[in-house]
Amino acid sequence: MTLPDGLRLRRAHPQDLDDVMWLEHASFPTDAWSASQMSGELYSPHGYYVVVETTEDGAPTIVGYAGLSSLAGNPVADVQTIAVAADHRGKGIGRVLFTELLGEARRRGVHEVFLEVRADNPVAQAMYAAFGFERIAVRPRYYQPDGVDAWVMRASLTPPTEGPGPIGQETLDEHR
Repeated sequence: MTLPDGLRLRRAHPQDLDDVMWLEHASFPTDAWSASQMSGELYSPHGYYVVVETTEDGAPTIVGYAGLSSLAGNPVADVQTIAVAADHRGKGIGRVLFTELLGEARRRGVHEVFLEVRADNPVAQAMYAAFGFERIAVRPRYYQPDGVDAWVMRASLTPPTEGPGPIGQETLDEHR
């Protein structure tokens, strides 16, 4: 999976909070996480957050982000969130972000990954299914205040075929 020209993938930093929160509110206007929740995720030793940002036309702008949570030694992980700016959707950015999260899960020795997705989001559901995720449950009225159900999805992971993966520029090179 490769990103379009002018974009790069990198590990998220706590200093990205304002940009991530802008995209969080734009992507999830009725049920966005709070800044304190997102900050806790960015600082968590159990989390792995990545962003896609522009590399052209001045200061970088975050156009996508995603996060994974897994406790050390636990064979289970949860995809916490994934979002892509509306004007950058349909370009494969979500797939690159999701691929990176699953790669990190494998590097951490995770065997199963879980996530929740809105029942009214067929585009995301299709992407997750393409990665081998299957719906295993429904959480009624999970997304508030909209009252939209959540599909709980799960996938089993195969072990990595290579050693521990790098973080940072080396990860970018994998996606080019």
